[in-house]
Amino acid sequence: MDMSSLMQQFVQQMINGISLGSIYALIALGYTMIYGIIKLINFAHGDIYMLGAYIGFLATTYLHVGFLPAIIIAMLGAGLAGIVIERVAYRPMRNAPRIAILITAIGVSFFLEYTTMLVASPQPRTFPAIFAATIYHLGPIVVNSQQILILVSALVLMVALTYIVNKTKAGKAMRAVSFDADAAKLMGINVDKIISLTFALGSALAAAGGVLVGIYYNSIDPLMGMMPGMKAFIAAVLGGIGIIPGAMAGGLILGVVEALVSGFISSTFRDAAAYAILIVILLYKPAGLMGKNIREKV
Repeated sequence: MDMSSLMQQFVQQMINGISLGSIYALIALGYTMIYGIIKLINFAHGDIYMLGAYIGFLATTYLHVGFLPAIIIAMLGAGLAGIVIERVAYRPMRNAPRIAILITAIGVSFFLEYTTMLVASPQPRTFPAIFAATIYHLGPIVVNSQQILILVSALVLMVALTYIVNKTKAGKAMRAVSFDADAAKLMGINVDKIISLTFALGSALAAAGGVLVGIYYNSIDPLMGMMPGMKAFIAAVLGGIGIIPGAMAGGLILGVVEALVSGFISSTFRDAAAYAILIVILLYKPAGLMGKNIREKV
C-alpha cells in the first residue's frame, strides 16, 4: 500500500472513529456526571441508552414522528426513567456500603434488559429509516449524512450540557453538590432534587445516543447497551471520571482508537484495544487524562 492510500485510509478511519466516539461520549457523560455528584458508577447506564433507542423506535413506529420529535421523546422518556431509578433503587442505598450500591446497579441493569425482552421480545428490531443516508465523496474520502448527523447532534448536546452546568442556577447547584453535598444542603440547595436532575440529564444524553445508533445501524435489541455501556465507562475513566470535558475527550479518543485498530490491524481486536486502554490508564494515570493523581498533589 503506497503512502497516498495509507493516508486516505487513515483519514477515513478517523472520520469513522469520531462518529463512533461521539456516541461513546454521550453515554460517558452520564457516567461521569453521576459519579461526580454521588460517587456512583451506574452500570445500568448502558441499558438506559438501550431504553432510549426503544422509546425512539416506538415514537417513530407508532406515532410516525420524524427525527427531532423522536429524539426529544426518547430523551424525555429516558430522563424520567433515570429519575425513577434513582428514587427507587439508589436513593435508599445512598448511605450503604459502596459494594451494595454497585450490586444494586448491576441488578437494575439486568432488570431493564430482561424487562425489555419480556415486553418487546429478545429479537432485534429494525429501526425505521427516518433519516435517509446520503453519501458524500470528498475526493477519495467517503462521508455519509448519518455520520454528520451523529457528530452534529452530539456536539449540540455536549454544548447544551456545558452551558447548563456552567451558566445556569441548576448547574451551579450541581457543581456545589459535587464539591460538598453537606455544605450545599446548609446553603439551602435541595440535594435530592439536584441528584435527580443529574440522573435525568445523564439518562437523556444516553437516550439520544441510542436513537442515533438505531438510525445509523437500523437495528436495536435488548442487549445493545452492554458493550457500548462498558466502553463508555472506559471512556469516562480515560478522560477522568467525574470530569465532563474528560468524558467528551475520552469518548472521542476511544472511538478513534477502535476505528484505527479495525482499519489497520483487525476488527477482531477493537474490543481488546478498549480494554487495553483501560488497563494502561489505570496503571499509569488512574485519575484519567484530565484528572490529577493523588501523588501529583503532594
